[in-house]
Amino acid sequence: DIGQATAIMPPSEQIRSEHYTTGIQLRVFIKSVATTSRGPEVIVSRASKELVRELFTMEVPEIGDGVVEIKSVAREPGSRSKIAVYTEEDNVDPVGSCVGQRGTRVQFIINELGGEKIDIIEWDEDITKFIKNALSPAKVASVEFNEESKEATALVNEDQFSLAIGKGGQNVRLASGLAGWKIDIKQAGGEEKVQSSQPKAGRPLAEKDKVQDEEGEVREDGKEEKESKEDKKEEEKDEEKEKKSKKEKKPPKEEKEKHKKEKKKAKVKDKPKKEDKKKE
Repeated sequence: DIGQATAIMPPSEQIRSEHYTTGIQLRVFIKSVATTSRGPEVIVSRASKELVRELFTMEVPEIGDGVVEIKSVAREPGSRSKIAVYTEEDNVDPVGSCVGQRGTRVQFIINELGGEKIDIIEWDEDITKFIKNALSPAKVASVEFNEESKEATALVNEDQFSLAIGKGGQNVRLASGLAGWKIDIKQAGGEEKVQSSQPKAGRPLAEKDKVQDEEGEVREDGKEEKESKEDKKEEEKDEEKEKKSKKEKKPPKEEKEKHKKEKKKAKVKDKPKKEDKKKE
């Protein structure tokens, strides 16, 4: 209910993690208005990235006045969003304006979106700097890009690789949506590491399994042989134990036959006693 009309929010425009009940108040983005035989039909959205833009416009006076501009927004509804902001004023910090004193402005928007995380980065005309900023909080060493295909490769150090990709590739997806470029992440110096792991040129492959001892003699690495010998010994011991246990335990058929024989003997012993009783 939006006053004089009733709005419809299709499942595709809802956030999966949110549960809607009657009586709750929500801020929504009006996506479209259409006239039908029943009257005007209003389609609203909670999943649209434009909702994030409008919430910042309402909450940040600098954006409302046009001093700070939101250049682009990328969003995965209910999880995380990234916005790129820019200003031409030298004495205005665009990121600080959106964050607010002690984070009050951005925290209001986070609460309004049900705890959705928001990254605010500074837009830059230089695409290299912009992609570096978009991949924050990861630190990017360098960026290689092709303007015609709008593809970029970000080189990061090994300790920043997982951070640049993000959980399930979320960080690089949002950065790609924010910049409008296809972004690939690679480790800096990754090719050199692969080459150094290969055997050196001119060295025979058979020498990889040889070890030089302290006396300078080259011996074959016998770790695998020792392990196999020890395994064989253990198997032999287990077999001997099984044989002994089989000898000690007689088969069930023999035990049954013995049990029957013992019963017959007991019956034979009891018969003379009964005859003696009859004689008496």
